[in-house]
Amino acid sequence: MPLMAIAVPSPFLPLSSPSPSSSSSSSRCSTFTAAASSSSSSAAAAVPAEPHPRPREFHYPRADPSVRWPHLKLDDLLGPPQFPAPAPSTPTPLSIPEEPDARPVPPEVPRTDSFETLESKQSRTRAKKMTKLALKRARDWRQRVQLLTDQILALPPSALVADVLDDRRIQMTPTDLAFVVKFVGRSSWARALEVFEWLTLRRRHAPGPRLLAAIISVLGRAHKDALAAEVFQRCNPDDGGAGADELSVQVYNAMMGVYARTGRFAKVQELLSSMRDRGLEPDLVSFNTLINAKAKAGSLAPGLALELLQEVRRSGLRPDAITYNTLISACSRMSNLEDAVSIFKDMEASECQPDLWTYNAMISVFGRCGMILEAERLFRELGNRGFSPDAVTYNSLLFAFAKECDAEKVERLCDEMVGAGFKKDEITYNTIIHMYGKQGRLDLVVQLHDEMKNVGCNPDAVTYTVLIDSLGKANRITEAGKVMSEMADAGVRPTLRTFGALICGYAKAGMRVEAEHTFHRMVRAGIKPDHVAYSVMLDIMLRSKEMQKAMVLYRSMMRDGFRPDQGLYQAMFWILAKGDDDGKIDEIIKDMEVVCKMSPQEVSRILVRGGCFFQGAEMLKKSVSCGFEPDRECLLSILDAFAASGMQAGALSLLEFLREHAPDSSSLIMESSIVMLCKNHQLEDAMMEYNKMKMLNFGQFGQCCSLYEYMIACFEEAGFLWEASQLFSDMKFLGLEPSQGIYKSLISIYCKVGFPETAHNVVDQASRAGISFDDTSVSLTLIETYGKLKLWQRAESFVGKLRLHDFIDRSIWNALIYAYAESGRYEQARAVFNMMIKNGASPTVDSINGLMHALVIDGRLDELFVVVEELQDMNFKISKSTILIMLDAFIRAGNIFEVKKIYNGMKAAGYLPTMNVYSSMITLLSRGKRVRDVEAMVAEMEEAGFKPDLNIFNSLLKMYTSIEDFRKTLEIYRRIQEAGIELDQDAYDTLLAMYSRDVRPEEGFTLLNDMRKKGLEPKLDTYKSLLAACCKEQLWEQAEELFKSMQSKGYRLDRSFYHIMMKVYRNSGDHSKAENLLFQMEEVGIKPTIATMHMLMVSYGSAGQPQEAENVLNNLRSSSQELTTLPYSSVIDAYLKVGDYNMGITKLMEMKKDGVEPDHRIWTCFIRAASLCEKTNEAMLLLGTLGNNGFDIPIRLLTGKAESLFMEVDHLLEELGSLEDNASFNFVNALEDLLWAFERRATALWIFQLAITRNIYRHDVFRVAEKDWGADFRKMSAGASLVGLTLWLDHMQDASLQGSPESPKSVVLITGTAEYNMVSLEKTLKAYLWEMGSPFLPCKTRSGVLVAKAHSLRMWLKDSSFCLDLELKDTTSLPQTNSMKLTEGYFMRAGLVPAFKDIHERLGQIRPKKFARLALLSEESRDKVIQADLEGRKEKMEKLKEKAVVRSRKPTRFHRKYLRRQHKAQTTSN
Repeated sequence: MPLMAIAVPSPFLPLSSPSPSSSSSSSRCSTFTAAASSSSSSAAAAVPAEPHPRPREFHYPRADPSVRWPHLKLDDLLGPPQFPAPAPSTPTPLSIPEEPDARPVPPEVPRTDSFETLESKQSRTRAKKMTKLALKRARDWRQRVQLLTDQILALPPSALVADVLDDRRIQMTPTDLAFVVKFVGRSSWARALEVFEWLTLRRRHAPGPRLLAAIISVLGRAHKDALAAEVFQRCNPDDGGAGADELSVQVYNAMMGVYARTGRFAKVQELLSSMRDRGLEPDLVSFNTLINAKAKAGSLAPGLALELLQEVRRSGLRPDAITYNTLISACSRMSNLEDAVSIFKDMEASECQPDLWTYNAMISVFGRCGMILEAERLFRELGNRGFSPDAVTYNSLLFAFAKECDAEKVERLCDEMVGAGFKKDEITYNTIIHMYGKQGRLDLVVQLHDEMKNVGCNPDAVTYTVLIDSLGKANRITEAGKVMSEMADAGVRPTLRTFGALICGYAKAGMRVEAEHTFHRMVRAGIKPDHVAYSVMLDIMLRSKEMQKAMVLYRSMMRDGFRPDQGLYQAMFWILAKGDDDGKIDEIIKDMEVVCKMSPQEVSRILVRGGCFFQGAEMLKKSVSCGFEPDRECLLSILDAFAASGMQAGALSLLEFLREHAPDSSSLIMESSIVMLCKNHQLEDAMMEYNKMKMLNFGQFGQCCSLYEYMIACFEEAGFLWEASQLFSDMKFLGLEPSQGIYKSLISIYCKVGFPETAHNVVDQASRAGISFDDTSVSLTLIETYGKLKLWQRAESFVGKLRLHDFIDRSIWNALIYAYAESGRYEQARAVFNMMIKNGASPTVDSINGLMHALVIDGRLDELFVVVEELQDMNFKISKSTILIMLDAFIRAGNIFEVKKIYNGMKAAGYLPTMNVYSSMITLLSRGKRVRDVEAMVAEMEEAGFKPDLNIFNSLLKMYTSIEDFRKTLEIYRRIQEAGIELDQDAYDTLLAMYSRDVRPEEGFTLLNDMRKKGLEPKLDTYKSLLAACCKEQLWEQAEELFKSMQSKGYRLDRSFYHIMMKVYRNSGDHSKAENLLFQMEEVGIKPTIATMHMLMVSYGSAGQPQEAENVLNNLRSSSQELTTLPYSSVIDAYLKVGDYNMGITKLMEMKKDGVEPDHRIWTCFIRAASLCEKTNEAMLLLGTLGNNGFDIPIRLLTGKAESLFMEVDHLLEELGSLEDNASFNFVNALEDLLWAFERRATALWIFQLAITRNIYRHDVFRVAEKDWGADFRKMSAGASLVGLTLWLDHMQDASLQGSPESPKSVVLITGTAEYNMVSLEKTLKAYLWEMGSPFLPCKTRSGVLVAKAHSLRMWLKDSSFCLDLELKDTTSLPQTNSMKLTEGYFMRAGLVPAFKDIHERLGQIRPKKFARLALLSEESRDKVIQADLEGRKEKMEKLKEKAVVRSRKPTRFHRKYLRRQHKAQTTSN
């Protein structure tokens, strides 16, 4: 049937003029003219206007079946077209030129007509017309075909083939016309189709099989599968006639070739069946095409090639070389070596001579399967078989070498190929580029790509794909994108693999946007994504949390027939589970069940792995209901999720459901219940459940070794080591063979509990059971445990046994070195170290650290540096960890010098300190009170980006508190609060100690309350410090309350607490409570000592009750205790303090009668009392008593020449220095007071200097150094401090006059606030300095400190009359009275006392200069000046009141102290 019979003609379009061809053909070509006009209009609209437009390319819109037959809905029948539809454009009318000579005129050829139409026939009597028979026998058919082909291809794009064919100048047979279609199709498939249409429609000529086969083949080669299918479906050859069957098979073969070219095996198979249904027998070409289609489809399973070969034979056909070659090539593509060899042997057995194609295919399959030697052997034997290698042969062997990345053989074969006369083609370059790409040698890849272009070999899609893939894998994705652009510029159409490689590269680089853009570009290019492209894009979307886009992509993937793998499903479920998107989860589950045909058990497993535990639980129930056994891993994961969500009821419900519906899995259910309890850390419940199940069904329960392995691991992790051991015993009782994991756990457990011998026995059991441990963890654990327990001999023996059976790993040697090191066995560790070097097992950093550790444990720190030098000489690099070991060792030893040296060396080596290093360094330096070093270290740490933590702050707090720099301590406390760090026990204790030492117990109590709110309690030493501070600040009630609170809390208080409380009660005057403390001490089991009784006696003595003190002494004497001078000194001191010198002397005599000889305590009491005597004769009486009792040095110092006593005093101080109770210190203090009071001040000076020489006083009691002038007289007596102060002023005066050493900006004098024998050092020095009019003033921020500006001090020392003579001298004779007097804690000049009282009572605290001026005035003059001053103040206040500008007086330190005490008193009364 003619194609025109079923075609619907397109409507005619208006033409500007008739066709230049004959008028008789104008109607016949109207359809083509209209089509051409439409095509030209579209093309004109699509191309932008240019000054000189290029010739328009020929376009044939009728090639689109949907345009030609829209009513047949070919889009639904044949699928979307394989080429992109032209862009829509506005049609413009095409003007056909009117000149008849506008188109090229064909050459003059005799006009013939070879067609007989159905309408009319030409007369046979015309002489110029050849007969059909003559035409067929003519031998110039090639010339005629080529001439007509050239005329058709010479037509301009706007011309039609009818312009040539309608002329009929060349007489053609149907066969000739079929060849014309074939030849034209080589250059333009559209022109060939137009010729076919003209032959079919215009001449009403039924197309023959040869013509149909020709046009179908042309369309197939042009990848116009839809057009070829259309022609085949509508133009089947007519049945009947000679040779009709053969020709019909030819058409079928052509159509099968179209499908085979794209690997559509199902279509080819369908056509083969259709041939047989029509009664046509397939020929050998049909089967060869079928085999080719199967090979192109890439689904040639093992054995299928042989089956296809047998099918050819079953059809009565004999396979030819093409058949065999096609099958071998297909096996080569699938790397199916076995089938390829079988077919090759079958080919030789069937006497079908192999050709070069055959050998090329065999070389290819050998190369693809890695049999390089076989491929190379066959290549070398080609000459013997009568063949010479061609380019395909070389490329096949080249591929084999490249697959093995043998670059040397590849290069050698390339040279041989070029020498044989073959040029490198695209396949050659692609193979080599791919090889270098796999090796990551991108420089060679780019070089070969450039070389390829330079030699004129155009890169194809494979080249660009390999280049893009290599760049993407090397993370050079930007360059890969540029290669894709270069590919487009070169006119090479990217393939699916090209886009896939670029998408994978973007995915690897995390460039989601670029990957998405590339994917959409691929789709727009008409390339259908494959499974890999979809999977990569879906993975990118999921990683970017783009769930909406991922779902759109997923649905497209499902529509295209691709299925995500389990990993992608799991990733989708993870994201959807986090977003609680149950709707989409249910949608995907439905797809998995309905579309993917997954079983409920498989779906449940994927859901659980994807985090959808609750949906997984429902699907698990469904799978169990369908007869599937519950999956162990899946069930345990679901139970774990229920437990983590606190849904215990859901877990129990699931287990109950499984018990009902899966009775065969009862063991699994019981085990799951126990495992669930273990995961919830309910180990005791798990053990109870285990014991219950064991009792109910011991024989069948617990037959799974994995349960025991899991339970033992959980119990080991939680520290239930004995329970884990019991589980192991149950296993052995049940006859279960422990697994390797159980043996490992048991070995670890026994090592943890300190039984390495038992663990060693378990190792032997495992060895007898045939279980070996691949890793060295077990051996390491045993050796390390032996080392920690200092059983180095056992470790040594164990390693010796290992050497007999196995190769010793380096880690084993290191463990043995550490085992020796734990016992300090450096020599043995060094021997192992040397053995490692000898045996080739190069020691590591751990080996060196083990040697260092051995020296540290053995205390041989001095040898560390020697070993380091030896190792460096052996070319071992000292690591940071080794340096840290040395640093830590010297830090523990407290060697600051070595620590600083190692620290500086570490930084010089380029090792930056860590936070732990800074913390350890600061702690050590703080303990050593290296304030400047600590502050520099903290600054360096902060510059390095580290922030101090609480440990560092605690070290700083302790350091500043120990040096009594309380201002810095408070500053650190403020920094801790600003940093938002919570204080710990140590910080609170240090701060409480600071407040106690600074005599600020009120703030200490506030901090104590905060500490108790946090559930912390201070240490006993902290309580002791706070008690002592309360005693100093006279906070009697607070001290007593604190003491009783400690007793009520059950603290075991030692004797020192009771001694402090005795001082409190003594100072408060409540002596009955002090005496009551003795009974409390006996109740708690603390026996009062003589020191305790001494404190009680001192209490009575300070209260002026010497009789009570004597009663205590009498009780001690009656107790038959061996008494020392301590209690006697208390009684004697009590009588001397009240001025009853005779009773004091009497008690001395009684002591001697009791057999107790006077010692330093008695001497100190009498000397101190003599220093306070108002009259000299009274002092001489007391000193004479000492002289009469064998100690005459004090009286001789007063009355004789001191120089003659120097050796005696020095020897005495040397003896006293070895005694306890600060004997020498108290004696010198008392002696200094005596000598100063009776104006023997030069003697006092050399006693002072002697005390410094004997280290009784500190060497830095005062200093005048470069920019460091200062003094600290704390704990010294009044006389000693006055001697030191005068000597200090003299040194500062010399420095001021000489100008060197330079003074600081301010000079600090530290006096402290404590009293020494009822004398306040601060008050004494203030009175002395105020009398002299010095510039020293009380410090505003710190009590017990006097500060003077350096400039004012220097001017005063130079100009003041008080400083004209600072030399200390002895009077020629003793004064009749004491030059000093004690009043209200002031130890001052006796003549100054009336003036001092008068000034202070009337004017209060005044400045030193003013005080000095007033003190020098006579009583009458002073009274007038003071009165005038008071009246002036009064007048000034009245004037201010009148102006209403009364300013509040800034409270002084004394005023603040008064207000604070007043507040305490009000609080106590409330």
